[in-house]
Amino acid sequence: MRTCAFLLASLAVLPSCGKVAEEKAAVSPSAVTVQFHEVTQESGIGFRHVNGAFGKKYLPETMGSGAAFLDYDGDGDLDIFLVQATYWAGHRGKGRPTQALYRNDGRGRFTDVSAQAGVDLEFYGQGVAAADYDNDGDPDLYVTAVGPNRLFRNEGNGTFTEVAREAGVADENWGTSAAWFDYDRDGWLDLFVCNYVQWSPENDLWCTLDGVDKSYCTPESYQGTTSRLFRNRGNGTFEDVTRRAGLYNPNGKALGITLWDFNEDGWLDLVVAQDTQPNLYYHSNGNGTFTEQGVTAGVAFDENGKARAGMGIDVADYQNDGAASILIGNFSNEMTSLYRSDGSEYFTDYAVNSRIGPASLLYLTFGCFFFDYDLDGYQDIFSVNGHIENDIEKVQKNVTYAQAALVFHNARDGIFRHATDLGPDLQRPIVGRGAAYGDYDGDGDLDVLVTENHGPAHLYRNDGGSRRHWLRVRLRGNPARKNNRDGIGARIVVQAGGVRQVRVVRSGSSYCSQSELVQTFGLDRATRVEELKVVWPSGKTSLFSGIDANRVVTVHEDQGLL
Repeated sequence: MRTCAFLLASLAVLPSCGKVAEEKAAVSPSAVTVQFHEVTQESGIGFRHVNGAFGKKYLPETMGSGAAFLDYDGDGDLDIFLVQATYWAGHRGKGRPTQALYRNDGRGRFTDVSAQAGVDLEFYGQGVAAADYDNDGDPDLYVTAVGPNRLFRNEGNGTFTEVAREAGVADENWGTSAAWFDYDRDGWLDLFVCNYVQWSPENDLWCTLDGVDKSYCTPESYQGTTSRLFRNRGNGTFEDVTRRAGLYNPNGKALGITLWDFNEDGWLDLVVAQDTQPNLYYHSNGNGTFTEQGVTAGVAFDENGKARAGMGIDVADYQNDGAASILIGNFSNEMTSLYRSDGSEYFTDYAVNSRIGPASLLYLTFGCFFFDYDLDGYQDIFSVNGHIENDIEKVQKNVTYAQAALVFHNARDGIFRHATDLGPDLQRPIVGRGAAYGDYDGDGDLDVLVTENHGPAHLYRNDGGSRRHWLRVRLRGNPARKNNRDGIGARIVVQAGGVRQVRVVRSGSSYCSQSELVQTFGLDRATRVEELKVVWPSGKTSLFSGIDANRVVTVHEDQGLL
């Protein structure tokens, strides 16, 4: 997140990048009309984020926060968790802002169950990651904060118990994004926590854009700190293995984390988006340790060798050719990054060639992800945007504080078309931060959940995507066979209609948020899946054929296709 000197130095924007003519993209032979409608209020979601700002411009005020889709009560419907911040000491406002959990009634209506579920705690929250860390059959919640973080253990009866300190994961740093994954493949989910900078009200610095008024400081003004890896012992407690795993980095300023097995060796690799520091690419050595290769992999810097202000992050095989690509949201005047691999662990930034770079130039992107919103079998891009300075237009006339979301439609030839025809709701400017996707209404297409800094949450329902065919896949692993219950780390391959699609079941990604773990495959016109393959974290393979479209299937490691 760059302000102050960075902003003053970047007032001029190349004229050729300010406006770029839209390229006419290839249209699917079975084109459908998709509209995203905001249904937040009618769905019963009344959440509003509180950042506690009272004029001091404390750095955390502009950074939050995240959201998650999860089925906390196991009824088959996606519920919603929204991360809340709070007021600063001595500057209370109205009410008692707490973390919020909304239960889905299965008909698209939500009820606030925060108090009865036991998550209504007040602290300065930032991000969330959901997964079944104790393998007892229900998802737990890890919530990062301006220290300490919290771990909500799901008791299986609709309630949670906060156990971070006794579990050993109450990191006292400023946590941002987090991700659950089984780094040592012992069947128990471990936890990676992104940490930002060393900040407190006592060491808050004075920065300015105009030489008169205080602004939010750049993170370059503060000392960084290492992110953390906590190993799950399998008994409800964790040990800090950051140094032992080769992940210790005292200069880190991490905001986003994503997972992928880039060389398909069965071990998940990590990519970390950093703010004004080089992005990090941690290659798993297959023995519980990692080697950082961001520079040699080509993802650390921009094309000029400069570190950007990375926020949200995601990864996908968006061309369905076996080559994964890394998406990173950056500061305004930096463009969104799209690092495409050559089929190995080496990447080139295709942001300009793909057309998303010029279109995103003036946007400050936080949450971002790949998803197939029209179910044509090719993953598209969503990003939520918003500046960190409410008076940014004083120094940059062409950059605004509130910004519209961006959706880029995959044209299948390496080009993304800026989709401006998805309805007026996504075009309304907000100060966007977290973003997640999930099929909350059970119609097969993917809906979007967005948070706004010091503003309401936004639930956008996808109307029209499910007119194409689809398959949704849920995994259930057997911990006794060293596969975590959620199947995180498993590779799912679907062959249908001449298209081969790959997904990796992952926690984390985007910014401080988590999308659902069920994997959605758009099938376009195909009415049957020719082959469904699951490669489990243990290395076991499950193979199925002849599956009818338009259904949710559960693949159980032992019982097969349910």
